[in-house]
Amino acid sequence: MNPLVFVAAVAVIGVGAGIAGALFGLGGGIFLVPALTLLFHVNIKYAIGASIVSVIATSSGAAAAYVRDRLTNVRVGMLLEIATVTGALSGAYLTGLLAPRWLYVIFGTLLLYSIVPMVVRRGIDLPPPGPADPLTVRLGLAGVYHDAATGREVAYAPRRVSAGAGMMYVAGLISGLLGIGSGIFKVLAMDVVMRLPLKVSTATSNFMIGVTAAASASVYFARGDINPLVAAPVALGVLGGAWIGTRLMLRAHPQTLRVLFIPILAYIGVTMIVRGLGL
Repeated sequence: MNPLVFVAAVAVIGVGAGIAGALFGLGGGIFLVPALTLLFHVNIKYAIGASIVSVIATSSGAAAAYVRDRLTNVRVGMLLEIATVTGALSGAYLTGLLAPRWLYVIFGTLLLYSIVPMVVRRGIDLPPPGPADPLTVRLGLAGVYHDAATGREVAYAPRRVSAGAGMMYVAGLISGLLGIGSGIFKVLAMDVVMRLPLKVSTATSNFMIGVTAAASASVYFARGDINPLVAAPVALGVLGGAWIGTRLMLRAHPQTLRVLFIPILAYIGVTMIVRGLGL
């Protein structure tokens, strides 16, 4: 493929990944790695390296807007980031020990697994009221935000903070291992385990994924897994897409978006597993 055409096409893919990443708090890598490997036949390790860079771009583009609109709970994000960064460093080192075919299988399996919480939690935006975790009271983790879709002020208080932190280590491990930002697992931990509102979970995930990715990006760079011809246009496209996605998410209904993305995630997940197994 002509290099200019390749750069332009990859940038367009990046825009779409940035929009999706900002809407779902996924970082975009969950869409970028399959697109780069399946459509453009990029070596999966270069694709993961580019995805790590794009995750930082997504976080930079989306997190600022969400913090400004007070959707992001910065205290929760900084607390959970301690566990996530530790996991990200562990995952980044493990990547060099695994064969590419197994990365395909692991990535595809994680995509299929991510469908389960989407199905279970569809139709639920605001969690039911319940007792706050003692750590929430001690650290002042409770918050309130304005929901533009409903026009209401929504107050919330995180629960099971310790369990959420444990899941964040696993999320960081996945991020470092596969370069996907592990946003789906961060959102899952905050939404299902800690009972934060879905929009707060998504916004806080976007805030966190950039820090997680930055912790492992140096390892990928030192190993030579970041190819500028791939990473640069991807990052620019993702940054623009993230800007668009933040505007859409403020007024979006998460239940509808989840339902629309379930078949897409299923298709990509199965395709990646089939390719990894050589079937």
